[in-house]
Amino acid sequence: MVKKANRKLIREKKHLRVRNRFSGTPDRPRLSVYRSNNHIYAQVIDDEAGKTLVSAGTVEKDVRAALEHTDDIAAAEYIGDLVAKRALEAGITKVVFDRGGLIYQGKVAALADAARKAGLDF
Repeated sequence: MVKKANRKLIREKKHLRVRNRFSGTPDRPRLSVYRSNNHIYAQVIDDEAGKTLVSAGTVEKDVRAALEHTDDIAAAEYIGDLVAKRALEAGITKVVFDRGGLIYQGKVAALADAARKAGLDF
């Protein structure tokens, strides 16, 4: 009988493989995406200093007020645009995209496309 690990463990292993390939530097920090069932989050991280430089998520009160739903593609696009604007205000123009072990489609792709459209280079 074949036993299959649960989806969370599979995603975490994929994320570790991706994280072994690159990390955020002060010149080019890492744009990390996390998606839960109800929310989506994005952070720009400098791994060498171990600090989050910029973040955005649908759990923020003003973001939640601006959105009808916090778990759809429109919310992902809003968060991508918001994190890109905050990063540009902080002087960050180039990032490395970290999809967090998630498949690059749907909400993750919408967030990335919105961040690119708002001015982030990756």
